[in-house]
Amino acid sequence: MQFQEGYHTYYVYIITNKSKTVFYTGVTNNLRVRLSQHKENNANEKKTFASKYNVTYLLYYEKFTWIQEAIAREKVVKDWRREKKIELIKTINPDLDFLDYLFL
Repeated sequence: MQFQEGYHTYYVYIITNKSKTVFYTGVTNNLRVRLSQHKENNANEKKTFASKYNVTYLLYYEKFTWIQEAIAREKVVKDWRREKKIELIKTINPDLDFLDYLFL
């Protein structure tokens, strides 16, 4: 399965750490690059939420055509409690597997 970035492609994504104890929700127009940036930030020990908790593993993503829709969705998901985020993740990833390989 191969994914291609389109001219107007935006992603809302949820990443986690190896133990799946923390979730980070973000938005980007290039998920492959953004996942790499999260990994680099962790390696460089930058002071971000994602680096503090070593959050680099992709669990979930949604694609959007319009950035406004993606930003609005990100805000909604960020406000959810952990249990509701897990329910969302399980709609496409029932075993909470790491999906990074899809964007390598």
